[in-house]
Amino acid sequence: MEPIRVLIADDHAIFRRGLCALLSAVSDIEIIGEAATGDEAIAQASVLEPDVILMDLQMPGFNGIEATRRKRLTAVRRSSALRSPNG
Repeated sequence: MEPIRVLIADDHAIFRRGLCALLSAVSDIEIIGEAATGDEAIAQASVLEPDVILMDLQMPGFNGIEATRRKRLTAVRRSSALRSPNG
């Protein structure tokens, strides 16, 4: 079975790194990219074509909700918005 390809979008680098470390320990998950803004998340998702995007709700540029709406128009398989403890 192919791993689930995940893009992580959060403006807090420490939170992103921690989430990457946690998810990288799962054999069925492959972290394919990280983004610090909604704009970066949309751009990376268009190129990387992840199965799942984990996106913070409050980020610079497009917030996570708006970025998720825009990305859904270009058909990612799954997109989840999350709120980091800092936001």
